[in-house]
Amino acid sequence: MVKSISSIKAPISEELKEFDRRFKSVMKSRVPLMGTITNYIVKRKGKQMRPMFVLLSAKMSGEITDSAYHAASLVELLHTATLVHDDVVDDSMERRGFFSINALWKNKIAVLVGDYLLSQGLLVALDNGEYHLLQILSRAVKAMSEGELLQIEKARRLDIKEDIYYDIIRQKTASLIAAACSAGAAATTKDEEVIEKMRLFGEHVGMAFQIRDDLFDYGTEDVGKPLGIDIKEKKMTLPLIHALEKASSSDKKRIINNIKRHNDKAPKVAEVIEFVKGSGGLEYANDIMLEYRQKALDILKEMPASPSKDSLEQLVLFATERKK
Repeated sequence: MVKSISSIKAPISEELKEFDRRFKSVMKSRVPLMGTITNYIVKRKGKQMRPMFVLLSAKMSGEITDSAYHAASLVELLHTATLVHDDVVDDSMERRGFFSINALWKNKIAVLVGDYLLSQGLLVALDNGEYHLLQILSRAVKAMSEGELLQIEKARRLDIKEDIYYDIIRQKTASLIAAACSAGAAATTKDEEVIEKMRLFGEHVGMAFQIRDDLFDYGTEDVGKPLGIDIKEKKMTLPLIHALEKASSSDKKRIINNIKRHNDKAPKVAEVIEFVKGSGGLEYANDIMLEYRQKALDILKEMPASPSKDSLEQLVLFATERKK
């Protein structure tokens, strides 16, 4: 049975409090409007899964240091910056059940807020001489940008195959979780083998996490994401890719036509959803998700026993069995 998020946080409960204190500090600005917006962001923080991956990875590898807090702040700042920018790109009016920054303050201000958060992340690393951490996270931000652009490029032609899909989600989602885990380990150990293992662990978790997220688009649960939103945005996710690969040429042509030309019509979107469900696309994607999850858990088995290791295992299960 998967533990609650509060139980998973137990080994790093005090460290998370210290992280919260430091994170609020680096979010501050002398500009009143920026202060208002960053305060809004802080008060509506999510589950803090990425800082948890940083701190649990750090504690499993050694004693929590200032470097671990710097890594957690850097990861959360960069993650928040990308979310703010994503909402502008996607013209999204909501984030985690609240109004997005662009919904309340418009796109120009939202872009500048994202830039501010990104620069604050860079300064956390540079002001504290954390050049290794900066290198790890900079590579992740580059990969995330390239992954998003690759997805946009492929959405125009709707010709994504499985291998391209994996490349996209490895870059746009898994890269940051991989960076969080490797940065956490790098903050408390110099063992490059351990750091690389934690990077690979995070990558596997990120792959499973994104596939789980893609499955929400076909479900009926209240996940804070409208049903069929990926289809409306012409995003080719694993359930749909698999269903199209199995489809007859006539069915494939019909479904692609629905996505390309009728993605704004609810009945056509519903038709695509039913097609995927009837083609075994959801079961296939779920099996792949479980394979990535098991790869992550297998890496953890190689690590020494500790409460932090146990919580990391539970965090992996939580990430892949969450309802939203």
